[in-house]
Amino acid sequence: MSTHESHPNIVKRLKRAEGHLRTVIGMIEAGRPCVDLAQQLHAIEKAIANAKTVLIHDHIDHCLERSIGPQNKTERAVLDEFRRLTKFL
Repeated sequence: MSTHESHPNIVKRLKRAEGHLRTVIGMIEAGRPCVDLAQQLHAIEKAIANAKTVLIHDHIDHCLERSIGPQNKTERAVLDEFRRLTKFL
């Protein structure tokens, strides 16, 4: 398993989301309004999705590029397009 420069940041994001999730569970148990819960769950989803995006982009930028090796402008454009497509995952 390889560790990338972004991994510590991803761990921080996920731990923050984990703590936030615990808070939302407490909110549910306390009977907080559904609108408040939905808003907080949306924030947690976004935090996890952002962590996933950072992980995927880091993999593309480091692992794929290292495996592929030097690229000309056309080859680079294909990889850049793939990177842009990942936002739809």
